[in-house]
Amino acid sequence: MAMETVSTNKAFGGTQGVYKHRSSSTGTEMTFSVFVPSHAAGARLPVVWYLSGLTCTHANVTEKGEFRRACAELGLIFVAPDTSPRGEGVPDDPAGAYDFGLGAGFYVDATEAPFAKNYRMWSYVTEELPALVATEFPADMDRQSITGHSMGGHGALTIGLTYPDRFKAVSAFAPIVTPGQVPWGEKALTGYLGAERAAWRRHDAVALIEDGARLPGLLVDQGTADNFLDGQLKPELLEAACEAAGIPLTLRRQEGYDHSYYFISTFLADHLRWHAERLG
Repeated sequence: MAMETVSTNKAFGGTQGVYKHRSSSTGTEMTFSVFVPSHAAGARLPVVWYLSGLTCTHANVTEKGEFRRACAELGLIFVAPDTSPRGEGVPDDPAGAYDFGLGAGFYVDATEAPFAKNYRMWSYVTEELPALVATEFPADMDRQSITGHSMGGHGALTIGLTYPDRFKAVSAFAPIVTPGQVPWGEKALTGYLGAERAAWRRHDAVALIEDGARLPGLLVDQGTADNFLDGQLKPELLEAACEAAGIPLTLRRQEGYDHSYYFISTFLADHLRWHAERLG
């Protein structure tokens, strides 16, 4: 679990760091970023987890997310993992497609060959990396929340619904709300978990809610000019599931915004304030 510092930079009085370590979950070296705001000696700070989308690494939100000012003001640690294992010998999509394999781990523990050996992103982001963060940073692990974008929004919703006592707030940007009903998810879940759809339900936010998972509330932002809105994201299905289950959902349809970090960076501070209110 030894951690190596790749880089550190001072920002808004705090420290933006990039780190790497050898992961027992994935069997590869993993890189992640952490922003720690200025704080009193001995203080323990709440943690916001941010899960990124297809093709991304930790670097996308770290460089484009514009979250540090809000985190500094609110006293929040911000952690951004990678989206998949990487390195020599890690299997990829045979055709080199962007929506499966490297950069597209979908936050599941794969059971299908040849992906089962390395693609254990669920265990990595729910168990291994939190243990490392708790050891190496001034993190109050009793005050955690989670958010994410697109594939990472899917991960944030499914992890938050699975561990409602751990995460005090859950939000998402343009999430894949029901991967079992859209092409991105059908491809990924088949490849990682096999063709039996019953195994997919614990990695599908709408299915989890249908099966009884509950949260005290959700915040979701979705751009109306998102190219993937109708074919891959389908927020109306999350809206219907939450309504049927009595889960308070704030679904903000943001007029004219697309799927990019221009969209995310515009509203990420709103989400952080929403999280901070619930983290205490």
